Amino acid sequence: MQSSLSLSFSQGSSAVALAPRSRLSPDSLPLASPAAPASLRFCGLRREALGFSSLRKSGCGASGSVLVASQNRAPGRVSASASDNGSAPKSFDYDLVIIGAGVGGHGAALNAVEMGLKTAIIEGDVVGGTCVNRGCVPSKALLAVSGRMRELQSDHHLKALGLQVAAAGYDRQAVADHANNLASKIRNNLTNSMKALGVDILTGVGTVLGPQKVKYGKDNVITAKDIIIATGSVPFVPRGIEVDGKTVITSDHALKLESVPDWIAIVGSGYIGLEFSDVYTALGSEVTFIEALDQLMPGFDPEIGKLAQRVLINPRKIDYHTGVFASKITPAKDGKPVTIELIDAKTKEPKDTLEVDAALIATGRAPFTQGLGLENVNVVTQRGFVPVDERMRVIDANGNLVPHLYCIGDANGKMMLAHAASAQGISVVEQVTGKDHVLNHLSIPAACFTHPEISMVGLTEPQAREKAEKEGFEVSVAKTSFKANTKALAENEGEGLAKLIYRPDNGEILGVHIFGLHAADLIHEVSNAIALGTRIHEIKYAVHAHPTLSEVVDELFKSAKVHSQAPSPVSEPVAV
Repeated sequence: MQSSLSLSFSQGSSAVALAPRSRLSPDSLPLASPAAPASLRFCGLRREALGFSSLRKSGCGASGSVLVASQNRAPGRVSASASDNGSAPKSFDYDLVIIGAGVGGHGAALNAVEMGLKTAIIEGDVVGGTCVNRGCVPSKALLAVSGRMRELQSDHHLKALGLQVAAAGYDRQAVADHANNLASKIRNNLTNSMKALGVDILTGVGTVLGPQKVKYGKDNVITAKDIIIATGSVPFVPRGIEVDGKTVITSDHALKLESVPDWIAIVGSGYIGLEFSDVYTALGSEVTFIEALDQLMPGFDPEIGKLAQRVLINPRKIDYHTGVFASKITPAKDGKPVTIELIDAKTKEPKDTLEVDAALIATGRAPFTQGLGLENVNVVTQRGFVPVDERMRVIDANGNLVPHLYCIGDANGKMMLAHAASAQGISVVEQVTGKDHVLNHLSIPAACFTHPEISMVGLTEPQAREKAEKEGFEVSVAKTSFKANTKALAENEGEGLAKLIYRPDNGEILGVHIFGLHAADLIHEVSNAIALGTRIHEIKYAVHAHPTLSEVVDELFKSAKVHSQAPSPVSEPVAV
């Protein structure tokens, strides 16, 4: 790691010691420098909210140059609206070229056009990248189904509400179609939004040919004042595992839901593994977790993980093996089941052999950076990741910054989350338009969309205590239960816990972890507080509507004991 701190958002254990963790696993990845200037504390918030104009033009193009650039377009190019896409610079085809049209590239492109930059985005596959087509979006469609099924299958829960429902069933193909249709809809929305603003969408694989020069497709070459790499990641499959796409699958295959096996082994108990265990058990499968570390959900705050295991795993048709690697997995064929050979994670001695109907490999994700032409600018990847500094500027093999080249999202490994990629892209655009900007990755929330959900932002308790020991300050912990929340009790969903980790000397929020109903929505109040540098004593008197789940966070702040409360400016009341 490049930082003394880490975020343990594990996607699942890998069967190989040096394997990348996951798109949700900053615990093995570098974070932004903690020495960011104080003036940059506003992080990923849009500058309009702070009173700054967002319509600055690049000023690098002559009038009419857009018309010149729009002529003789290469094949595969979607024409842009000249009036909305800035003016082409005198010496470059574009102000900004983005390689990769996932969520990160999309966010950067839209912000770039808004800032007056002539922008192109190169996509070698489909717009939307992993998140939209093979990740966040279709998985949430499946999880929406599993959530409904759990409600309908819980006689105890329904009877407590006075409801009687007949036996629930599902149509597998219709469920799969729901996920696919949602992905198509979001993909079209992203494409249309870029076209509407005039972003040129260039089809083909993008390659960096040299400084400020990119090739896409077979032989189309363009130049740009600045280039952003946003190529994302792919599922990581450890050695010894044979994937056939039918009985041994990755998350890419699982999201198609071509079958619901009676018994499926899930290798890795991080975010991907947990979410799919929620889907499969709701649809009738039995699940076996295979986890390389000594406990399940190793990336979560230990206290939250313990409660989540009691609710999400123990009562369901799930068993598990911890402290073992899946050293070899053979797909089902010739009437034989999938076979999984397990070895002890420490001794590497054979431990057991499982025979199951299917196996899902949820051991994380690997950066998709091969074939980018990085050697043309003297850049060497580190375990596949493109090395960058805290401003996403690419670093070459000699430790020097590569001028005008940036890398965002999964490809740089700082924090493998779609919204982190988008925030990084916006940060880069701020920089190339003259406004220095460093993203505080500790303010970026993460969520696991199980039922109930898990969310978190900042440090876990062990990480916070390690930091406190090194830097010489005290750590305190406050907790609130969903059992004390009126809205949760009205929903008969009182199982849950919120945990605040903070500094009692100055009220700094170090981390918050929530397990319970709509936890993924509740975390953002805390995320924004961290991003803005807001202290507990400045937010504890904020008013929350009653009865709402937001009062879980409200009570969390109110229960914290801060020794020193620095004065903060008070806004004048507004007459209504």
